[in-house]
Amino acid sequence: MAHLKQTPLHALHVSLGARMVPFAGYEMPVQYPLGVKKEHEHTRAACGLFDVSHMGQILVSGEKVAQALETLVPSDLEGLGTGMQRYGLFTSLEGGILDDLMLVNAGDHFYLVVNAACKDQDIAHLRASLGNTHDIEVLDRGLLALQGPQAVNVMQRLCPAACELVFMQHGRFQLDDHEVWISRSGYTGEDGFEISVAAENAEALAKRLLAEPEVEAIGLGARDSLRLEAGLCLYGHDMDAETTPVEAGLIWAIGKPRRHGGERPGGFPGADMILHQIDAKDHTRKRVGLVAEGKAPVREGAKLYDTQGEPIGCVTSGGFGPSIGKPIAMGYVDIELAEPGTQVLAEVRGKQLPMTVTPTPFVKPGYYRG
Repeated sequence: MAHLKQTPLHALHVSLGARMVPFAGYEMPVQYPLGVKKEHEHTRAACGLFDVSHMGQILVSGEKVAQALETLVPSDLEGLGTGMQRYGLFTSLEGGILDDLMLVNAGDHFYLVVNAACKDQDIAHLRASLGNTHDIEVLDRGLLALQGPQAVNVMQRLCPAACELVFMQHGRFQLDDHEVWISRSGYTGEDGFEISVAAENAEALAKRLLAEPEVEAIGLGARDSLRLEAGLCLYGHDMDAETTPVEAGLIWAIGKPRRHGGERPGGFPGADMILHQIDAKDHTRKRVGLVAEGKAPVREGAKLYDTQGEPIGCVTSGGFGPSIGKPIAMGYVDIELAEPGTQVLAEVRGKQLPMTVTPTPFVKPGYYRG
């Protein structure tokens, strides 16, 4: 794996006995000796620490930066208060999703966190679109996610001021004499914090967190099963450039002021297609949750059929949901079969297994809203 990039925590992962795999151009821990299922269950019950330093961290600054970013994403950024974070999408001229990201209003600039696999194209997109008028700074920082119902107990001891944050708030704090940027957010459906730290301080901070009794190191395997249970999309799987936000069930990511009837309708790539789909509701497919009746997991790529055997779509994410004890999946089906309770069939190894369309998330979120 010599050609793969490494995060600042690579040596720590190896020392902890992680099984390392290629992921988005990086060598990343897929699991530790605890194992994926127990890592998943520990995060739901207590607290897990994830290395997400492979994600892209970017600062965008300049005149009317919120207004400038609104030309690239359909979020309401002009209405986003200082210290608040918002989920957003880079959209294409055709209305597809180029990437999903987090955007923080940090006062005189915006702080963006983008997906590792899309990082280079996102940076190029920002520079091509805004580079003549705004400063685009790519950061070299570590990023740690502390996730689970006991994350707040850990943070109360290490950085009590951060516990005043509520879901999707962001701030800058001192933790062990290091400045850290902390948001109350994550990718597991649990309460928790994402902590950006200077790369040279990342390993010391990770060791500090792992020394707390509630905390276990968690790999990409459990991260994936946790986010699937939380009904959260994975870019390149549950959405891509061929998928519109409406088809992906992400209408809520289109700010109300950016829709027809709002204060600033459109003005972002693909607005005509996306706003038409919101208004006309004439899209032909939709992302849904699926729960299997049996025990066999239904994986990404499995074809979906109606009860008469006609093809209706495919699975985009799937596996066993440890928290609910059943195989679960997300996928796209014809719009007329997207109602919860609809019975469909998934093709697994030549057999057609019954599944039921189910609302997501599959588990009740634990986000702290105050």
